[in-house]
Amino acid sequence: MDDDTRKARWEQATELPLAFASLAFLASYAVRVLAPGLKDPLQDFALAVLLASWVLFAVNYAVVWRLSGQGLSFVRKHPLDAVVVLLPLLRPLRVVKVYEAVQRRHGKPRLALHARVISYSGIATVLLGFAGALAVYQQERGAPGASMKSFGDAVWWTCETLSTVGYGDIVPVTPLGRVVAVGMMAIGLALLGAVTGTFASWLLQVFAREDDERPPGS
Repeated sequence: MDDDTRKARWEQATELPLAFASLAFLASYAVRVLAPGLKDPLQDFALAVLLASWVLFAVNYAVVWRLSGQGLSFVRKHPLDAVVVLLPLLRPLRVVKVYEAVQRRHGKPRLALHARVISYSGIATVLLGFAGALAVYQQERGAPGASMKSFGDAVWWTCETLSTVGYGDIVPVTPLGRVVAVGMMAIGLALLGAVTGTFASWLLQVFAREDDERPPGS
């Protein structure tokens, strides 16, 4: 069995476990941020789940790298996989990959390309938005001069940032909070560009189809 086949079998076998690890990471992170008053055993368990999810992603990355047989070029060709290992907040994106696999279960996608792009962007926005709200609230909570007083404020700020509206009523004041903000701005621009570009492309195809179907001389 060649490396490509072994790599494909490994990725297929680890798809669901990594997706569940992503959701477990997000749930445990939410517990640690939103329920700091829990007893130590529960907080320790949530921390253990966070660390276990990181180990799973690191082991998966190492195995896929080894099975690819590409050496150091693997890092250059698969930057997102490396970023997901290094930046925990991006791990929920694994759920999008499982959603894509379900769509392809019958040999071809069940949704058209434009619908898939919009669906994936929507799922990614919800997952990354929730993770970003947790991260920025963790940094801003209790900080001197912070305008983000509750997790509801963090969610509102996340919606403003991802939609590129930015009312300015709530702004991060801590250094790490601003780092998270920069990342959320970049994600918002990328997702907004993907959705608007896809929608514009769909409209062009619809108008072109209508022109082709119109009788000559009409």
